[in-house]
Amino acid sequence: MQAASSSTARLKRSWQLYVLLLVPILYIVLFKYVPMYGALISFQNYSVTKGVWGSDWVGLKHFSRFFHSYDFAAIMRNTIVLSFYSMIAGFPVPILLALCFNYVGNKKFKNTAQMLTYAPHFFSIVVMVGIILQILSPNSGIVNNAIKLLGFEPVNFMANADYFPHIYVWSGIWQNVGFSCIIYLAALAGIDPALHEAAVVDGATKLQRMRHIDLPGIMPIAVILLILNAGNMLDTGFEKILLMQNPLNQTASQVIDTYVYKIGLASPALDFSYSSAIGLFKSVINLLLLLFVNSIARRAKQSSLW
Repeated sequence: MQAASSSTARLKRSWQLYVLLLVPILYIVLFKYVPMYGALISFQNYSVTKGVWGSDWVGLKHFSRFFHSYDFAAIMRNTIVLSFYSMIAGFPVPILLALCFNYVGNKKFKNTAQMLTYAPHFFSIVVMVGIILQILSPNSGIVNNAIKLLGFEPVNFMANADYFPHIYVWSGIWQNVGFSCIIYLAALAGIDPALHEAAVVDGATKLQRMRHIDLPGIMPIAVILLILNAGNMLDTGFEKILLMQNPLNQTASQVIDTYVYKIGLASPALDFSYSSAIGLFKSVINLLLLLFVNSIARRAKQSSLW
């Protein structure tokens, strides 16, 4: 009885906080959980006129169709290569940038450098792809102008499938590295300054302080972000790849997300069930990867999600 009255008093005293908490909870429920029932069409021959519950059930037919399709191997290879490349190349760069910013003594230079690295994150995908296409243009791009000055023939980068993974990954790093390092800067700010003071007294160099103080201090955050990134392994992004894609580089740029769009929405057949089955397959694989990496982190005595 006393516990119930205490909970009621606490609720009355802090009702504003619960109201604020209600907004994100409603968002998650309405836009994340409620639409999940639509995954049922992955096991149906979905008909718009019959609806979700009236369409004919076909079981795993659409999953089998995807696994045995001619494009399956190429799509999975492209998706895994782009995702793994992005994670391996992009994961350490924000950490290194945050460590560099943490030791910059000139405040004006530090603020200017941070602003320049943060700015690309706020460009829309359309603007970013437009910048990439202009920079790499074979006729007027800065890169090809430099190549011409050196006496070589211009290169049509976007028409060569071999260049696509590198362009996609490193342009993404350029766009997001500054914003990503904010998390690590916040973690570095939470490290006890007394540790650095003691290390300086003992004659430790900046590199030694980074290795023995800063890196262990931000490692829990880094592990958590790595686990979350692994949970999005097959989410290569849709808009950017679609805008960069063309018939000449499609052998390297066709991924699950663009394939689902072309099959489910862009094709005249509007095969919603097939595209939904592919999307559900991708989500299940992402979940399994998340559980696997989280289990490894927990067994290694590192930070984990649970």
